[in-house]
Amino acid sequence: MNFNELALAHCEPQKGRQALDHDTVAAMLAEVPGWTRTEDGKAIVKDFPFPDFRHTLGFINAVGFMANQEDHHPDLEAGYGHCQILWSTHDVDGLSLNDFICAARVEALLR
Repeated sequence: MNFNELALAHCEPQKGRQALDHDTVAAMLAEVPGWTRTEDGKAIVKDFPFPDFRHTLGFINAVGFMANQEDHHPDLEAGYGHCQILWSTHDVDGLSLNDFICAARVEALLR
């Protein structure tokens, strides 16, 4: 899937499915610029800079709204002027298509 297809797709339940393989993850990462795989390979992460806390909080609220609509929730770490987002899928103990859909949707929020 390309970036636009990911950003328009919707998350689906992953129970009973397998985590994405290394080659698929590598191909998907190419579609979401700046996202990297965590050291354990079970998540993708990106840090977003902002000019101040107000913009950071607005971003967090927008991501939270989208995550609730998709029923797929990230780990967030925020501070003054930045927010780090980590996507993973607990049901597959790794990465699923849902993680890349949500990463693309986050990128679309900022475009």
